[in-house]
Amino acid sequence: MSTDISINVKLGTENVTWNLTDLYSDDKAPELKTDIRWCQDTAQKIKSKYRTKVADLDAENLLLLVVELEKLDSMLTKLATFSFLNFTTQMDNSAAGALEQQIQELAANCETHTVFFELEWNGVDKQHAADILKNPVLAKYSHYLESLRRYLPHQLSEQEEKILLEKEPVGRSSWTTLFSKIFSSLTFGPTHRTEEEVLTDLYHADREVRKTAAKEMTDGLESQNHILTHIFNTLAADKMISDRLRNHTSWISSMNLHNELNDATVEILVQTVTGRYDIVQRYYTVKKDLLGLETLKDYDRYAPLPALSNKEIDWASCKKIVLSSFEEFSPQMAEIAAQFFDRNWIHAPVFQGKRGGAFAHPCVPEVHPYVLVNYTGSPRDVSTVAHELGHGIHQVLAAQQGHFNSDTPLPLAETASVFAELLVFNTQLEILTDHSERQAFICQKLESIFATVFRQTAMNRFEHMMHEGRRKHGELSSDTLSEYWLTTQREMFGDSVHLRDDYAIWWSYIPHFLSTPGYVYSYAFGELLVLALYGIYRQEGESFVEKYLNLLTAGGSRSPYELLKPFDLDLNDQNFWQTGLQVIENMLKMAEE
Repeated sequence: MSTDISINVKLGTENVTWNLTDLYSDDKAPELKTDIRWCQDTAQKIKSKYRTKVADLDAENLLLLVVELEKLDSMLTKLATFSFLNFTTQMDNSAAGALEQQIQELAANCETHTVFFELEWNGVDKQHAADILKNPVLAKYSHYLESLRRYLPHQLSEQEEKILLEKEPVGRSSWTTLFSKIFSSLTFGPTHRTEEEVLTDLYHADREVRKTAAKEMTDGLESQNHILTHIFNTLAADKMISDRLRNHTSWISSMNLHNELNDATVEILVQTVTGRYDIVQRYYTVKKDLLGLETLKDYDRYAPLPALSNKEIDWASCKKIVLSSFEEFSPQMAEIAAQFFDRNWIHAPVFQGKRGGAFAHPCVPEVHPYVLVNYTGSPRDVSTVAHELGHGIHQVLAAQQGHFNSDTPLPLAETASVFAELLVFNTQLEILTDHSERQAFICQKLESIFATVFRQTAMNRFEHMMHEGRRKHGELSSDTLSEYWLTTQREMFGDSVHLRDDYAIWWSYIPHFLSTPGYVYSYAFGELLVLALYGIYRQEGESFVEKYLNLLTAGGSRSPYELLKPFDLDLNDQNFWQTGLQVIENMLKMAEE
């Protein structure tokens, strides 16, 4: 383990590790094998009992089938959660990797037995489906069943779907696992630091430290360039083939369908955000002056302003800041978040072999979510903890809807996390009385918002060029991908930031492009939605809190359009998205002044 463990001791995170026994006692637990066999047997029984009969089921028997499918999927999700979390903190452990692969293969195998349901249900006559869904006994699953039918134009024959499912464990999921393994074992620089440590240094006050970190990151990425380029090309081609087979009109359509959003809504969002890149350029022009630099380079983007406190925040203080912020908004939110700290639902220390970044992983309604962070004590890390706990709170509340209905569409899944960040930011801002320190803290928040709104949208534009380029020109070279990256990043920064040639390869460390292509616009969606919601909260006060918690509790039981009706928001109105952007510009004006 190359990481200096003293940082974990110093911050008090050395024992902040999750307890997976709420899932299984360990990877050799007899219950694990029992549940695997149960899934295999249950999938086969469902197939034997219901295959070719879905169209003839009345409402009561359709309900019985859906409940059986939900129980099976819930058990598979429980197994997958354990294998993934067990693997993600020891990605150099071959046994943990083997279990993760075994569960992926199990899930694919079970789905080959049950894939008939979606195909047969979607084949039911439109009027008959509408009539049967009116039956009150199906009320709990009406949205789930209705939303399945949106995939009808894109589904294949049962035999074709089975073949694709059989191959899935050695398809996208296998390539993304390889990507994760590369970065979990990859070290950077002469001291063999982790990715997390190097990226953290980009926020260092010393310009030479930032410059060194950027070089180490570039060198590390270049050492794996041939493999990473191949992974990106393979998965871009995989998506190209899948989209062609399923008759999707564009590379992004499948993600929009998954998110229950119209293509037009996403186009309006992207066009509105890219039309305000001037906000980014104005800000970084200001920052260059505040830092006293002649040229702001790519490794200077996250440099702290001189007045910003660089004091490390230990884990106990982080907990206090986050919970007090949540408590002021909603005691219920704080109570749920406290369980993550107190019941070992969080994994926080930094070490080699652990996956980088952060996430909140939902499990099943009967078992709580888990949160992973790589905590290094910066104010940015406190914000990350708040972000992931926002997800966790959302997942706990949505669990009341049951397994199928708790799965929130991705754009709304970012709402709770971004809202939680904003609560913590405003709490911290109120504490500051020094003008320069307040300005620096606002600037830091602006940069966080830029990373969520503008950078993620620019990355969406990179994905667009990558997928369109792969479809038109075939295999893409690393240089071509780097050209796409610099083109879309320079459109955002303009002349305000000098992007060096070394920065061109930084597309290659971003996992979202591989695991969930098209996902990144969800961050911009969530951030701008939250800014609008927070404005409503400032106007309505206490009455807003109940509506907001109801939104989280609803999970995925309705479409995003329906879930946002209580707030009187129109996602297809460009003025709505401009509302959030105007809040950002108002913060920018505070920095400019």
